[in-house]
Amino acid sequence: MDDTQPSLDDAFGRILARCWAAGAAPWSAVEIIERDDALLGAGDAARYFAEPDAWSPLERSGWELATGRILDVGCGGGRHAVAWAAKGLEVVGVDPSPGAVRVTRERGVDAVEGSVAQLPRDLGAFDTLALFGNGLGLLAGPAQAPAVLAALAAAARPGAVLLGMGTDPGDDPAHAAYHARNLRRGRARGQLRIRVRDGATATPWFDYWLAAPAELTAAVEASPWTLDSLERAPEGPGYLAVLRL
Repeated sequence: MDDTQPSLDDAFGRILARCWAAGAAPWSAVEIIERDDALLGAGDAARYFAEPDAWSPLERSGWELATGRILDVGCGGGRHAVAWAAKGLEVVGVDPSPGAVRVTRERGVDAVEGSVAQLPRDLGAFDTLALFGNGLGLLAGPAQAPAVLAALAAAARPGAVLLGMGTDPGDDPAHAAYHARNLRRGRARGQLRIRVRDGATATPWFDYWLAAPAELTAAVEASPWTLDSLERAPEGPGYLAVLRL
């Protein structure tokens, strides 16, 4: 065993729990994202607890489209779920992180462990499925996305809506070498291989897809969903996609 490698643990959940215990104070916990080319990024974990008035206008407008019974996929610390519950909406969070699920439950919202590709079977059906916080990245890649979207459709009621936030990888020169490396390997340009680090612990590696709008459109066309609209943020690479059954 190589003792220079981090131990596998719920690093993301540990970060969220530490931040929540500190009252979600800015920089009370730091999330480290490691990419498979050794690039490291640091972010303030308090963003997972931001109130609606701190969200971007596009995120807020997308969040307001949710109706009926809501499945918050990749709920994290419950940022969106808690706000929906405060409006009187029925919401269930799902996240692969046990720590994230515990934090969301502590905040008064029902949440269960599960992945986007393999949702728990006893959740019931939903009117709205939400992948916020750049949650479309959980589609993992163009090869995986149709199956993931089909799994989400299996949890949806007829006429349901899927609301997702995504990020166009763009042409940032800082990531040009990584994008080119992905293409050489037969992967999508913005298909990241990452893990979350917390000190000497880390989550397993996973794929996270920054899909260009045209790539997302192609993935949706191969799924049970129909792309109703795609709105780009006025500034920056973010977008909101609205899918319907």
